Amino acid sequence: MVRSILSRLVRFDSENTDGIEGDWAGVDEAGCGPLAGPVVAAAVILRDTRFLGLLNDSKKIPFNIREELYPPILKNAEVGIGVVEVEEIDALNIYHAARLAMKKAVLALSLSPCFLLIDGRGRIDLPLSQKTVIKGDSKSACIAAASIVAKVTRDALMFELDKIYPQYGFKKHKGYGTAFHLARLREIGPSPAHRKSFAPVRELMTMS
Repeated sequence: MVRSILSRLVRFDSENTDGIEGDWAGVDEAGCGPLAGPVVAAAVILRDTRFLGLLNDSKKIPFNIREELYPPILKNAEVGIGVVEVEEIDALNIYHAARLAMKKAVLALSLSPCFLLIDGRGRIDLPLSQKTVIKGDSKSACIAAASIVAKVTRDALMFELDKIYPQYGFKKHKGYGTAFHLARLREIGPSPAHRKSFAPVRELMTMS
């Protein structure tokens, strides 16, 4: 079953890049929904999938498996990471901030790809051939790998924010609007790490 998932993901990439000469990258982001912390994107040019037997959409595999897959992806692929912080998210809106993070991730690659497979609907502002793929992280090997890199990277950043602002419990919920997180926001108000443009945070600031 696990091997069949990987084979399906690899086959999708092969079918959708047939005839392309040069490198292609999968691109995905993590962190559009949370009320706090950065949005992070990754671009991945896969070289070898033999060591990625558990590869899948990062949302479909547990934390420990994502952590296990992260090192072999870095070892067997070209990886670029893009981070957009809270201030830019509030200035741009989350959609444009996520696209900016994706652009940064592609530009951070050590090799310049000639084609991009992008999770979701929106294209990236780069002069490269692109294909957007709805739910691409569950269809494409390179997008799935990008989703894992983005998620693991963002989790690590939220762990650091948890050390700075331990009262919010970022390590547990990664900034998502859980009942605990919302309760802490109501009790002590937002921190500098919170997205002021997001409704639950903005409404609390208006009330204070």
